Amino acid sequence: MTTLTSVAPAPPADAVAHFSSLLAFETDCWDVHEALTTGTADFVLLDVRGPDLYAAGHVPGAVNLPHGRIVERNLADYPAGTVFVAYCAGPHCNGADKAALRLARLGRPVKKMIGGVTGWLDEGFTLRTT
Repeated sequence: MTTLTSVAPAPPADAVAHFSSLLAFETDCWDVHEALTTGTADFVLLDVRGPDLYAAGHVPGAVNLPHGRIVERNLADYPAGTVFVAYCAGPHCNGADKAALRLARLGRPVKKMIGGVTGWLDEGFTLRTT
């Protein structure tokens, strides 16, 4: 038995529940890019880094709203059911998690774009500067 299988995989029903749950909380750069470039985006993409990092390079179509500024007043222009997708610098950053938590606490539907800017660039996509 290898180290990998020394702990048995979860039963398939548990795996279905686990991976279904992950997909309810997360999306990836490829799916976001596909939605943005085909005009099928049914979400608001939030870059939750600071304004300087946003200006230096962000995902085209993203709105800059640093995670610390996510309060109801700053969301007032978005209808209650608006889906938000939050991203930050990358896997080494928890800004998207903090943003998602704030949005969820405000009763807003939210997903995190895993990989953030790092993942976006790893996929070969470009950033926009302002």
